Amino acid sequence: MTNDLAPAADVDPHVVTLGTAGGPRWWKGPTQGQRAGIATAVVVGDAAYLVDAGHGVGRQLMMAGIGIPSIRGVFLTHLHSDHTIDLAGVAVFGFLHITDPNQPPIRILGPGNRGALPPVSPRARRRPEPLFPENPTPGTREMVHSLMRAYSTDINDRVMDSLRPSPLAYFQAEDIEVPRSTGFHPNENPTPETEPFEVYRDELVTVTATLVKHPPIAPAFAFRFDTAEGSVTISGDTAPCDNLVRLASGTDLLLHEAIDFDWVDRAYAHEEPETAQASVDHHRKSHTGPIEAGEIATRAGAGALALHHLVPGTADPAVWRQAEKSFDRTVHVPDDLESISFARRQAPSPAAPEQA
Repeated sequence: MTNDLAPAADVDPHVVTLGTAGGPRWWKGPTQGQRAGIATAVVVGDAAYLVDAGHGVGRQLMMAGIGIPSIRGVFLTHLHSDHTIDLAGVAVFGFLHITDPNQPPIRILGPGNRGALPPVSPRARRRPEPLFPENPTPGTREMVHSLMRAYSTDINDRVMDSLRPSPLAYFQAEDIEVPRSTGFHPNENPTPETEPFEVYRDELVTVTATLVKHPPIAPAFAFRFDTAEGSVTISGDTAPCDNLVRLASGTDLLLHEAIDFDWVDRAYAHEEPETAQASVDHHRKSHTGPIEAGEIATRAGAGALALHHLVPGTADPAVWRQAEKSFDRTVHVPDDLESISFARRQAPSPAAPEQA
């Protein structure tokens, strides 16, 4: 897979955990404010690849010293708001940091239009009404264009008065096409068993994707970045999923989401019962506990495991350390802005045979 990728002694492949909290919330508690929304930078040499754009991602890129012009691609695992809420900022603020008129477009790749609303929760007593029923499930390309339209007063001020180019000159949004051979259907077959498929390639990385299990949203992707020096796999949001094990097989580093299911059982006790039960149902069928994440890393033969997209974002780290019960290699529970190498580990030399 990586034979045509450029090897170099100084590419130093690593991830920067820009934001490590999951969920569409600003988490409260003893450590509130210490974890930004989910976002990860994959860094290979002078190039960066951004996976998801949770709240605070622009500031976190600045704090990490990762300039917008160094980003070659933005990869969206799925279109839930905690993964995309600051995507507009990346483009609307980010294009002001680009001064080279020959800057290649930064590709934004993510799910396309779902094409159908998800099924209504069986907990519902009456059918809810969708927002914007004329187009209730826009995909990545539509989302980016809608965001730029929403900010067009600001953008056109800068285009007309400051003679800036449009952000769309520098950010190119694309829908990832799920291969028809998978039999994917957003409701009837959202996570068919499938082989990983390529979604991006340049001289430094090959990015492959697979469908993961995160109902009701579909498609939801995990991504693997292969370089000449090592590989990293990022799960996106998913329940335990064989497709992910297949994608992550032999990866040097697996970044996997984790949720505290004990917190789930407590979190909705104060809400209206119908909503509370539907919310608990969602978490149980769509996410992964830390011990399960360790089991997935073990099955995949990953070199190391890092837990992120932590829900709740203020939990005691001991909750996440439970992954060590099911994975006997290195387990990282990174804070924001940590750097974790995914350079390929050198296999130990075989022991010399004993003399008879």
